[in-house]
Amino acid sequence: MPQIDPELAQFVAAFPPVRVSAPGVDVVEVRDDLNRRWQRMTPVVQVGEVTDMTTPVPVRVYQPARGAVGLPVVVFLHGGGWCTGGPVTHDDLCRRICRSAQAVVVAVDYRLAPEHPFPAAVDDSFAVLPWVGEHAAEIGGDPTRIAVAGDSAGGNLAAVLALLARDQGGPALRFQLLLYPSTGGVGEFPSRAENADAPVLSTPDIEAFLRHYAGHLDGEPPATLAPALAPDLSGLPPTFIATVWRDPLRDEAEAYGRLLTAAGVPTEVVRFDHLVHSFASYAPLIPAASDALEQCISALRKGLLR
Repeated sequence: MPQIDPELAQFVAAFPPVRVSAPGVDVVEVRDDLNRRWQRMTPVVQVGEVTDMTTPVPVRVYQPARGAVGLPVVVFLHGGGWCTGGPVTHDDLCRRICRSAQAVVVAVDYRLAPEHPFPAAVDDSFAVLPWVGEHAAEIGGDPTRIAVAGDSAGGNLAAVLALLARDQGGPALRFQLLLYPSTGGVGEFPSRAENADAPVLSTPDIEAFLRHYAGHLDGEPPATLAPALAPDLSGLPPTFIATVWRDPLRDEAEAYGRLLTAAGVPTEVVRFDHLVHSFASYAPLIPAASDALEQCISALRKGLLR
């Protein structure tokens, strides 16, 4: 089994995440605690301007330079199991995308489960896309160069938005960046058993998040929950998928990449064996995570220039 970057392994061991699957854990309390921790962090990456705005859904807009015009726009969906996370926890990641891709980033503050279960996150996220298409110029963006991006549960939402944009009138997307996404699918995924107790996200954690988010659903999940189950994946934008070895979601994300390729979608899947789930969030602290994230953002930047 590949070894985790020593500095990252040491950090995760010293500051292990709260297991949402542990008995007695309240996911809302976990959410509040994460927000308090991140609020104490001073941004390392500087960008031109950061503005909280009210669209159909609250968003935070990052601009690489004040007064810039005609820039690509990235609609960003944060991870956190559809239950935690938000503009505070993902501020650094959005800043890095903004600066490295030289793009306007629109971070969606979608409603969270369990208070707002599926499909609230999908509805909120998709409500922002047409707003971006119509108002891109007002925030310095180019409406013809829009991408979606997300990490973990946010990668799930980004993949879902790409399907909805294709099927429901746009806006047309240039690219999708999916960082260790949850995609669902058919068949056995050995990584679920191999990484049942992985350092950051365990298989029981995934099951707990899904119960909070979509436990009320019966039968086969819809494509808006499991995009790999969409009957047709053709016509989606070029895609970059990042996975890591020590992640229960590894196999389903890589399988989704194969499905996209089979459907004729230009797709690149890169596995970072030495990292862990949520590595993008460790970029301010761990050089190996920062380097890997830069590789992902580089693919996004190139995709937006096509």
